[in-house]
Amino acid sequence: MSTTQPILQVNDLKKHYPIRGGLLSGITANVYAVDGVSFEIAKGETLSLVGESGCGKSTVGKAILRLFDITSGEVVLDGQRIDQLSTGKLRPLRQRVQVVFQDPFSSLNPRMRVRDILAEPITNFGIVQGKDAVSERTMALMDKVGLPRDAVNRWPHEFSGGQRQRIGIARALAAEPELIICDEAVSALDVSVKAQIVNLLCDLQKELGLALLFISHDLAIVEHMTHRVAVMYLGKIVEMGTKEQIFGAPRHPYTVALLSAVPVPDPKVRRERILLKGDVPSPINPPKGCRFNTRCPYVFDRCRSEEPELRPMAQGHVAACHLHDLPAADNPLLKQAAPALADA
Repeated sequence: MSTTQPILQVNDLKKHYPIRGGLLSGITANVYAVDGVSFEIAKGETLSLVGESGCGKSTVGKAILRLFDITSGEVVLDGQRIDQLSTGKLRPLRQRVQVVFQDPFSSLNPRMRVRDILAEPITNFGIVQGKDAVSERTMALMDKVGLPRDAVNRWPHEFSGGQRQRIGIARALAAEPELIICDEAVSALDVSVKAQIVNLLCDLQKELGLALLFISHDLAIVEHMTHRVAVMYLGKIVEMGTKEQIFGAPRHPYTVALLSAVPVPDPKVRRERILLKGDVPSPINPPKGCRFNTRCPYVFDRCRSEEPELRPMAQGHVAACHLHDLPAADNPLLKQAAPALADA
């Protein structure tokens, strides 16, 4: 990874949604959707944000995109803080950060032909000037994402789901961004199409030097394409490290449980599945202490009263778990082998 300044830094990001009620419609509680998330992404790097549905990972992506105002924290793009910028000052910076949404149908305007969908960001940001130059740029984008040039005259409903997602990727590329946020970009696609889209993203990253924030719950896909992984649970990051560290030596019980649930394609391979008891607690009233203590198979008294901080496990690897204050012989996370996902 590059040792230069990160393209993106997120510092103690929080997004709380107020709940109003009562006679005067006052704030009675808050939904702690994201509650203190920090990470950075280097130029040309892929960071995957993983976790169960409702953990806050998509909210992080939308906060970076400034689709809403954050409660507190900082979002820094290439050294410039953007979370407090006005709409006018933010507009030119939007070119540098684009998004590929989860649903490849609803994210495309059904009343616009593909040529107009792709031409819109080109003209909005002044990438090229003149009708012929815009048209040529549009055709080049179709080539880049593997679609025929004559398809620019078709409507979004005339394409398959995978083809529509390629159009969504082409639209993101049209602005010539440095960072693309992929918000569950392959979760709505068939397995074979997922592989094609992931391979396309990897090829584009190598060719264009893109940085990717890949938000997903599919760990098999994540292992195939990422450089680093951040694991979220109930609005917080509980573990973060390189792909090799997370998949080879997980140091948080939640990460271990997630990895144990990934299907293995070889029917001869048997893996011990870790079944977490109970439901995910409400983000309105998260548990005291460690937020995972209500479901953790290794919980002890300290977990219920003191919230663990992210602490270093190895170079570039951090985890938030009190088990690592125990002697190594008593730490169950150091005794078990990591669930291999080879060829998953």
